[in-house]
Amino acid sequence: TNQEEIFGPVVTIQPFDDDDDAIAKANGTRYGLAATIWTQDIDRAHHIAARIDAGVVWINCWLRRDLRTPFGGMKDSGVGREGGDDALRFFTEAKNICIEHPKR
Repeated sequence: TNQEEIFGPVVTIQPFDDDDDAIAKANGTRYGLAATIWTQDIDRAHHIAARIDAGVVWINCWLRRDLRTPFGGMKDSGVGREGGDDALRFFTEAKNICIEHPKR
């Protein structure tokens, strides 16, 4: 299950030797929709979250989201972002129309 994009709620638990090993395991998949970090050391959590390739990283919680903030995956977990100003850019198709007017 750790190499597939499964939707749950589902939790997989793996042992790890240190932070680098945990990050390597988290990033060692082609998907990156979301991740959770559970710890009492918030500084450590921020350091690890910055290094995890996921669209959202929850720290000591799960599935909390402010709809005004961007949400979306990385790698094979999707393209673009929903929510917030990022959604406006993602769902907008810009077009450039160039016209040369004849000289009178």
